Amino acid sequence: MSRGARWAVVVLVLAVAGAVALWPRTPDAVQEGAVERVGPPPQDLGLLRERAALRACPRGEGGPQVLRGVSATCLGDGEQVDVGSLPPGRAVVNFWATWCLPCHDELRVLDEYAAQPGAVPVLTVLVGSKEGDGLELLAKLGVRLPAVFSEQDAVRRAVRTPPRLPVTYVVDGGGSLVEVTDPIVLTSVDQVREVVG
Repeated sequence: MSRGARWAVVVLVLAVAGAVALWPRTPDAVQEGAVERVGPPPQDLGLLRERAALRACPRGEGGPQVLRGVSATCLGDGEQVDVGSLPPGRAVVNFWATWCLPCHDELRVLDEYAAQPGAVPVLTVLVGSKEGDGLELLAKLGVRLPAVFSEQDAVRRAVRTPPRLPVTYVVDGGGSLVEVTDPIVLTSVDQVREVVG
């Protein structure tokens, strides 16, 4: 065998070995009993809900017209709710995300406000984040406010919030949403009382 033929055989053997090594594996090729996992393990939402121990989502009639018919998941119990079912009258609606650091402080302030006598209902809306991550953060912060979540950010789209967070609205007596712009971030219970009126 000539020297060139030997090299051709070596190259052919290496090419076949490389093809076999790189050949995509099918699920049948996975060994029995082996676990194939892509990405992080799924979150146990039931356990996260239990840890967060959120207050029930408000249910009633006569909430903001713009939110009627908008469906979202209540983070407290995992049930679908009509976000427009806020009780009639004044309320606070707060949009937040897990990655928004000013939101963390504002959530604590809103939770403290909601525990005060005479406070109006407060509903928080998780946006741009995963449901489980939101539950974990609320548990970590010790915030028990009612919260809703829509994977498609349906609530945020319906309200047409500005492209910043946090964003807080007061529902006035007529059921309209009035954006709180001064201050942009609520840092005290007194500020919340002032914007609620």
